[in-house]
Amino acid sequence: MDEGVILRELGSRIRAQRKRVGLTQEQLALVAGVDRSYFGAVERGERNITFIVLYRLSIALKCDIAALTGNLPPTA
Repeated sequence: MDEGVILRELGSRIRAQRKRVGLTQEQLALVAGVDRSYFGAVERGERNITFIVLYRLSIALKCDIAALTGNLPPTA
């Protein structure tokens, strides 16, 4: 699977979870300790985030990392 597709899928999952918990991009970026513009690029799949940033986002989104990355990459 193309890396861009994977990053867009991850960003989409992060966006969906952010909306479920009722946070704006700015609020989530503040809680997770990342720049809002950087976070916007993550949601659009334009950034390959580090595990530590994924960890921080998971805490802020009140979910575990597996909730965001499950079945990535898709298994046959």
